[in-house]
Amino acid sequence: MAKYTYETILSELKKGVYHPVYYLMGEESFYTDRITDYIANNALNEIEREFNLTVFYGIDTNIDDVISSARRYPMMAERQVVIVKEAQMIKNIDQLSNYLKMPQPSTVLVFAHKNGSLDKRKKIATELERAGVVLDSKRLRDDQLPAFINGYLREKSLVADNKTFQMLAESIGADLSRMAGEIDKLFIALPDGANAITPELVEEHIGISKEFNNFELQNALIHKDIYKANRIINYFAQNPKKNPIQLTLALLFSFFSNVMMAYYAPEKSERGVAEFLGLKSVWGVKDYLIAMRNYKAMHVLEILHLIRLADAQSKGAEGNQLPDSEIMRELMYKILH
Repeated sequence: MAKYTYETILSELKKGVYHPVYYLMGEESFYTDRITDYIANNALNEIEREFNLTVFYGIDTNIDDVISSARRYPMMAERQVVIVKEAQMIKNIDQLSNYLKMPQPSTVLVFAHKNGSLDKRKKIATELERAGVVLDSKRLRDDQLPAFINGYLREKSLVADNKTFQMLAESIGADLSRMAGEIDKLFIALPDGANAITPELVEEHIGISKEFNNFELQNALIHKDIYKANRIINYFAQNPKKNPIQLTLALLFSFFSNVMMAYYAPEKSERGVAEFLGLKSVWGVKDYLIAMRNYKAMHVLEILHLIRLADAQSKGAEGNQLPDSEIMRELMYKILH
């Protein structure tokens, strides 16, 4: 049975291939929204949509009305589209079974299930996979964000450097809907004829400093730049709400964990380390290689221990009474000396 991804579904849709049933679900609702919107906007032309597009909301409808609508024939069009938004709210979804045995071929029935997934132990889940297209979108990991950002920029014919990727990932996180919205905002803010999203543009329109952020702190640690690292830590101390210690520690732990793993890569080239770490691209691998030259393996292991200890201290463990700023200053000293 074919396993569908967002990319394979969108590729089919762009070729004009529509299936009779789509069940879109998962932790990451961005993909559910994008596919639902694409079908609503492209399966029918503007005139056809007036008579052949029906939108239900799970909380306001029942499965019988959905099935009744799906069984109708399109009016003066090749197909009709029936969309059920907030499908997680609809009751008695199991009653869809009979329709799935013989779905109406001229209907594109879309269930947009948000912020969760259908119980895969239910018989209806198997029947949906057999009759149509099921997408279960997982939330992206932090290390997958640069690839998503790059892909979304490419859709809009935009480019950005590594620093911009990191600034966007750090300031917005794995909320893809918000990420797309912020990139759209940056796209609108570009001067005529420009296609490069720069750190300056991010700083101006999203609010993260291009000089004092976790990306620059990480960069200072990679190169053992003591002066720069302390400047950033002092800035963080003056702006604690914009720079929470838990986020900084999580990002540093993730980075140094990858550095530790990179020591075990059979081939220490950018490509070899990227493949060993399971990265889809060599983006950022150069930083790992520089860190490996500046920090011995045993020091990296000690750094991971120090970050864990700082995290515990920031949460009140270890009998800690130090403010976050002092925890970070102590951590920086121990990493860099």
